[in-house]
Amino acid sequence: MVETALFIVLAVGTVITAILVIVQRNPVASAIYLIITFFCLAGIYLLLNAPFIAIIQVLVYAGAIMVLFLFVIMLLNLEKEKKIVTRYRLQRVLGVFLGIVLLAQIGMIFNSVLLEGSKGDFPPEKVAALGNTEVVARLLFTDFLLPFEITSVLLLVAIIGAIVLAKRQI
Repeated sequence: MVETALFIVLAVGTVITAILVIVQRNPVASAIYLIITFFCLAGIYLLLNAPFIAIIQVLVYAGAIMVLFLFVIMLLNLEKEKKIVTRYRLQRVLGVFLGIVLLAQIGMIFNSVLLEGSKGDFPPEKVAALGNTEVVARLLFTDFLLPFEITSVLLLVAIIGAIVLAKRQI
């Protein structure tokens, strides 16, 4: 009962702050809402008995990635945002239509998952026996080694690019 209530609070908090990230006009406030979203996701991971993923969520995303985001926001020096007025009704209609299509696809995915009842390759019993960290580490350094290395190279390139942009102003 308590887990369900906590999950509902965290899920609603995640959805609300994620929407605030999108609708916020101030980029710094948007970044702060994104940090709150990351913390809510970490809480959901804790409820799913995945403490390693929750800690990584906080350290990597809420910590390192958000520092990079804020650095870029400050580097771009966004002082006053310009209000963009769109007078094209076609864009709005197309946006609403694509949003409905996206929601329908998400609904179909949830429906198929609920009907199949599949537990995947790692059912909760196996994860409890092995330990969550061991399962994540084994997958990360075997099956997903190439995406892991590509991500590290992309982050390195982003950091070097930010340094080069900052050096021009000095």
